[in-house]
Amino acid sequence: MDTPETFFDFVRQQSGKLLEQTLTHTGLTFISVLIAVCIGVPAGILISRHKKLAGPVLGITGILQTIPSIALLGFMIPLLGIGPKPAIVALFLYALLPVVRNTYTGILGVDTSVMEAATGMGMNRRQLLLRVQLPLAMPVILAGIRTATVINVGVATLAAYIAAGGLGEFIFGGIALNNTNMMLAGAIPAALLAILFDWGLAQLQRLNSRKARKTILVLPALLLLLSSFYLLPDSYSTHLKAGFTPEFMGRKDGAIGLRTVYGLHLRTLVISDMIMYKAAYEKKLDVISGSSTDGRVKAFDLVVLEDDKHIFPPYYAAPIVRQEVLDKYPELEQVLNLLAGTINDSIMTDLNYRVDYLKQNPQQVAKDFLVKTGLWKPAKSGTKGTVRIGAKIFGDGYILANMYQMLIAGYTDLTATTKTGLGGTKIVFDALVNDQIDLYPEYTGTGLLVILQAPQHTVDSIIGDSKKVYDYVKDGFDKQYHVKWLNPIGFNNTYALMMRREQASRLHISTISGLTNYIHHH
Repeated sequence: MDTPETFFDFVRQQSGKLLEQTLTHTGLTFISVLIAVCIGVPAGILISRHKKLAGPVLGITGILQTIPSIALLGFMIPLLGIGPKPAIVALFLYALLPVVRNTYTGILGVDTSVMEAATGMGMNRRQLLLRVQLPLAMPVILAGIRTATVINVGVATLAAYIAAGGLGEFIFGGIALNNTNMMLAGAIPAALLAILFDWGLAQLQRLNSRKARKTILVLPALLLLLSSFYLLPDSYSTHLKAGFTPEFMGRKDGAIGLRTVYGLHLRTLVISDMIMYKAAYEKKLDVISGSSTDGRVKAFDLVVLEDDKHIFPPYYAAPIVRQEVLDKYPELEQVLNLLAGTINDSIMTDLNYRVDYLKQNPQQVAKDFLVKTGLWKPAKSGTKGTVRIGAKIFGDGYILANMYQMLIAGYTDLTATTKTGLGGTKIVFDALVNDQIDLYPEYTGTGLLVILQAPQHTVDSIIGDSKKVYDYVKDGFDKQYHVKWLNPIGFNNTYALMMRREQASRLHISTISGLTNYIHHH
């Protein structure tokens, strides 16, 4: 039995990556704060002089602050693509309110008798602003910049979802992989950065008003210096760029396997599954870690590279259910098994294509399939009990959850509710074992490697045989978690590396070994 890796082992192994992420995170935070200061301070001065504008300006910046950060990043992608640009714009919008509001409050808070004395000495409006108002308002303005900085250190963790880098890469990878060390390796430095920057700005804030004039000059230079950190990590780059999901980055049947088994070293960005395929299509990325039955493979004309050294195990989908739920409602197993063997790879790809690319409602896609196969029955509106169906954030999860909901409603006296979009494996599996949901569709490969974390020699001995993998996870889940694997649905949604079809054929790459050789020779 291997001894568990400690947090310090993980940090030591990943120190290069951690430093890169910390520099990127610092740069992202301060580029956006710098832009917010350049726009927010003049805006605050303007509304302090034209009070009628104060209400609308503070109102608009306040509304921007209330938009959920992940939604704001989502809005930015169609406008600015993926990478640092949308992240910086979203972070700038978050930083704007505290800077504008504190500049406005600080200037209005300057004592009128001081203003009158300065005017009596013959100062004009510009001199009043630079020599009296701004130095006296500086502690209040700095408090706003402190607030903006601390907010942005937190929000910048989400930048990892749109391939902008930062400490969110470890946080999301850790959540997806059930790896606490990885989560902490992102969360602790992010918290320390927030404390450090807050303390540094607090020291500036304590300076007296004579030194405050120097602060007006020092602060932009300091922000500019910290912003430049974003440019440091990008020093090495191959001309092929890869985008991998957080989960793929930390899996043995993912980025780790590509390095150890194939010797494949790519410049890699972490990116959300939601936007990865489109980023490949738009030539922002050259290689992505997709799912073989994802509809967007077909939609964006991507080609799956052959896994010639077999690092990706079989990923046959099957519903997994808590045993106590099956004991309580024995009729459930037969109903859930109605789907077994009905959906092969090409059918699943087509269903996913309708949801992921044509943007059809997963509920409608699920119903159409059940009607077509003769499995659909109108709901009985049963009152015997409620079954809670979960699903991960992928298209096939939504589709299957809706199919199971309709089957349970049509064939039993139970009602079913769905909790879809439950993020990565860790979130949805924890929900299952903690009695938050009763069942969800899972994949044999994920059960083997992520949940049971089977030893390497076991994985090597069964990886080539989908039946052996299924039997191993079925037995392991039953013993460890009292969770039962029902019959496989039929499709194998394995991980795959993909490229644009045109590019793969131009470079004569059809296998992962071929990709590795190409990179070694260029």
